[in-house]
Amino acid sequence: MPKPIDGLDLAEVRRAFDHAAASYDAHAVLQREVCNRLLERLDFMTLQPGRVLDVGSGTGYGLAHLQARYAEAEICALDIAPSMLNAARARLPQRTWTQRALQRLSPLASRPTHLLCADMERLPLAASSVNLVWSSLALQWAHDLEATFRGFHRTLAPGGLLMFATFGPDTLRELRSAFASIDDAPHVNRFIDLHDIGDMLIHAGFASPVMEMEMLTLTYADLTTLMRDLKGIGAHNAAANRRRGLLGRSAWARLQQAYESHRHEGRLPATFEVIYGHAWAGDKLQREDGRQVIQLNIGERRRKAGLA
Repeated sequence: MPKPIDGLDLAEVRRAFDHAAASYDAHAVLQREVCNRLLERLDFMTLQPGRVLDVGSGTGYGLAHLQARYAEAEICALDIAPSMLNAARARLPQRTWTQRALQRLSPLASRPTHLLCADMERLPLAASSVNLVWSSLALQWAHDLEATFRGFHRTLAPGGLLMFATFGPDTLRELRSAFASIDDAPHVNRFIDLHDIGDMLIHAGFASPVMEMEMLTLTYADLTTLMRDLKGIGAHNAAANRRRGLLGRSAWARLQQAYESHRHEGRLPATFEVIYGHAWAGDKLQREDGRQVIQLNIGERRRKAGLA
């Protein structure tokens, strides 16, 4: 059974995303693209949920689309960072006096949206209380992903759907390689393999998992711009055993030189392995020999976006 990834400093994760809330949207090019691709996958689902949980809602980009898609659903946006939830709140449409009055008269007239500051590994929600658990690029911050999946399964009603996107182990492989050339300290968070995630879903009780993977590549003029983007979205190294403090001038120069070996057609690439998955809270699909089935769709589609 796959083990949890190296320990994450939860306080550092919260602090980094709290600090990044104001700058997040300006740097979240990849995050919006992946969210859009995950939303497209909902087009193939016939589910009409009464209650939706958006895990790791951030500044509310995906939340706004979920509200538009499921206008009659009650939606809960969950994030660990209070400042992210404040940004999401500012994005919500302001309800008129008439809408508030209709809500009191008929709860189905306009379902409310709840903002919940909590840890996704310890969901403060009742069992079988949600029909759709949705998460776009948040699960990579879970210390124990299988335990997180078990919490999702407990929260989902029978027949409910889990749909998510997260990062795989080839994410930021160029940056990881460059850091490895200057020291042996962990500088880039570790990510879990697609096959292991599928196994975790089965162990957590989910049925008929479907896993997909694609590689997306952003390109940059220089390493400074890449690091500014990562800082702008709060994607810090949050490993509990991370090296504290800033890189010295000499180490930074060596890191830049090491990353230059990846330059292609005048640009520096940053690769992101994106894993998409969905599974159901229901009966498991089994083969005749009793083993459970995980459907895999591994592609090598690439999208390049040049950033100055």
